[in-house]
Amino acid sequence: MTAHDISGKKVAFLLTDGVEQVEFTSPWEAVKGAGGVPTLVAPSEGSVQGFKGTEKGDSFPVDLTLDQANADDFDALVLPGGVVNADHLRVEKNAQAFARSFFEQHKPVAAICHAPWLLIEAGVVKGRDLTSYHTLETDLRNAGANWTDDEVVVDQGFVTSRNPDDLPAFNDKVLEEIAEGPHEGQTA
Repeated sequence: MTAHDISGKKVAFLLTDGVEQVEFTSPWEAVKGAGGVPTLVAPSEGSVQGFKGTEKGDSFPVDLTLDQANADDFDALVLPGGVVNADHLRVEKNAQAFARSFFEQHKPVAAICHAPWLLIEAGVVKGRDLTSYHTLETDLRNAGANWTDDEVVVDQGFVTSRNPDDLPAFNDKVLEEIAEGPHEGQTA
């Protein structure tokens, strides 16, 4: 039993092919284990190909496409990493708008590893405290973020971590922020 009860809270997981599998499955299971209702949102119908590093992993069925998904229908957003996943999502206008909507509605958002790339394009990182995979440091600083090399950073409902090794701390803070609900300081 988790210390954070998020029973009935709807959590969107936005990802596409090339997602780092464990950065998707670990938070997904944490959300389910705490009573939340996870939904896989992707740019296209069908399934999403996971990766375990550079090796193909499992495929996961898409629940909603970005065209069908509306941030109003969810309590929080989780953005798993993976270089290919993050690189494709960051140029997807619908993904940028979807992510930005959560910030505009003050809802919790969690991003791990390369996922903050999308948030740069969504225009929501300026002045925010966060972390990421180390290769994004310059990109995030150039976008106005306050980047640090920490296991997990929480800034007004915005949770970030660096890599799969950080997942236990990341998952705990994701659940905590979802349980707390909207944060007025969580804004675009």
